Amino acid sequence: MSSVTQTKISFIFIATLGILSMLPPLGIDMYLPAFLNIARDLNVEAEKVQHTLTFFTFGMAAGQLFWGPVGDSYGRKPIILLGVAISAAVAFVLTGVSSIENFTLLRFIQGFFGSAPVVLVGALLRDLFSKNELSRMMSMVTLVLMIAPLIAPIIGGYLVVHFHWHSIFYVIAMMGVFSILLVFFVVPETHKKENRIPLRLNVVARNFVSLWKRKEVLGYMFSSALGFGGLFAFLTAGSIVYIGLYGVKVEQFGYFFMLNIAVMTLGSFLNGRIVFKLGAENMLRLGLGIQLLSGLWLIAVALLDLGFWPMAIGVAVFVGQNSLISSNAMASILEKFPTMAGTANSIAGSVRFATGAAIGSLVALMKMDSATPMLLTMGACVIAAVICYYFLTYRTLKK
Repeated sequence: MSSVTQTKISFIFIATLGILSMLPPLGIDMYLPAFLNIARDLNVEAEKVQHTLTFFTFGMAAGQLFWGPVGDSYGRKPIILLGVAISAAVAFVLTGVSSIENFTLLRFIQGFFGSAPVVLVGALLRDLFSKNELSRMMSMVTLVLMIAPLIAPIIGGYLVVHFHWHSIFYVIAMMGVFSILLVFFVVPETHKKENRIPLRLNVVARNFVSLWKRKEVLGYMFSSALGFGGLFAFLTAGSIVYIGLYGVKVEQFGYFFMLNIAVMTLGSFLNGRIVFKLGAENMLRLGLGIQLLSGLWLIAVALLDLGFWPMAIGVAVFVGQNSLISSNAMASILEKFPTMAGTANSIAGSVRFATGAAIGSLVALMKMDSATPMLLTMGACVIAAVICYYFLTYRTLKK
């Protein structure tokens, strides 16, 4: 049995990739219940702390543009190790900050280096698998990484209540160290030297341009990115809406995340089971269709003031489609660019996180005296996502 075949069927390999993919959700979701505590300790308004999430996301977007081409030139494993190590170190430094400005800057740096494993996990899988199999493997990785957003807000809530918000970043730093050990001993280098692309500006620019010229690729990118933007509208405002407006207890906020992640996990599980029967394209359309219906429902909830539980259920269905949409959109993109999977994944990931950051920034500027701004933004995002897919991808593929 070849080493590649062994890698394909290795549970610990898939688990390691899932854990690597957990690190950004840990960096996002675990400190959401602590927003108000951080604002109080740093003597700023809660909206200022919301912006630290936005800067983390901008760091993720900028970093993916950088690390994708670097990974295509120097291999996946060393760049993953570097990114995880620096990100973990920054998490530790965050426990000693005393100003919101330093906190925000460090979060940007953490996002920049933390994006390395995010972009290169997808490229690493593309080195090994073809389109439908890639979608299935990405769904398996997603099932593992779903543990992070499932438990992170719950853990974060209890850490804030019983210890201090600093303890959240100690946990993130320790997870980084654990991930470094796993990568070092479990993950092989999958990008062969003969397939590597020289890291020259003209080569990188040419590869970027070749991606942007493909209309169907743009449709995949923006439909996934706008759905992710709707998710970030919830991540940015959700704790204020749930805790501040509807009176959910800090330590119980994470349980409402469980509803969101349960739907997402179900979607990933079903995708892994039936993607070979329906194909990645049809699974992507299914995810977009369900998300569109939930987005329209959230608009109705906002306009008709239907209350907390209709909102919470609608948010869960909306958020739950993101793994189904992103895994199949990425599988479709990477299948078209096998020799520069890192670059392709970096552009798609950068667009996704930049869109999330931009929408998160917009929501952070809104006065959150009701759930309406958050819900209308989520609905608008999925409507735009479906429009992008239809005009850029669906019509192009039909020609």
